[in-house]
Amino acid sequence: MEGKRIALLQQMPLFGGIREDALGFLLDVSRDVNRPAGSFFFQEGEPGESMFVLDAGTVSVRKKGGHGALLLSRLGPGDCFGEMALIDLSPRSASVQALEDCSAFEIFAASLHQLYERDLEQFALIQMNMARELSRRLRLTDQRLLG
Repeated sequence: MEGKRIALLQQMPLFGGIREDALGFLLDVSRDVNRPAGSFFFQEGEPGESMFVLDAGTVSVRKKGGHGALLLSRLGPGDCFGEMALIDLSPRSASVQALEDCSAFEIFAASLHQLYERDLEQFALIQMNMARELSRRLRLTDQRLLG
C-alpha cells in the first residue's frame, strides 16, 4: 500500500520532486481516515492541524456565503485539501464534506515539522510546492470571479 501511495503523491503538484524516502517518512506518520457519505472531514472555522490526500471517493469544498454555502470545488482520488492549515496555522477556511464513502490519509503539521528536522531541503521543497498550488488555486478563483 505504501508504494502505491508514494506513487500517488509523486504525481501530485504538492509532492512533485520529493524523494521517496521523505514521502515514506510522511506516510509512516500519517493516519488513515474513513468518512461515510454526508459526513465532514472538517468544517469551516475549526482548528486546522493537518491536510488530507483522498484515496477513494468524492468530496465537496464549500464556503459560507451571504446566501448559504458556496461550492468551491469537487475533489476526487489523488486530490488534497486542508493544506492551507499547514502554512498559516489558522482555522479552516472552508468545509469539506464526503459526497460518497471516502478514504484518505491525513498528514499533520507536526509531521512536516519532523521532516524539517530530518531533511530541510525536502521540507523546503514541499513548502514551495504548497505555495505554488495555493497560488494556482487563487488565480483560478480570480478568473472565476472576474472572468
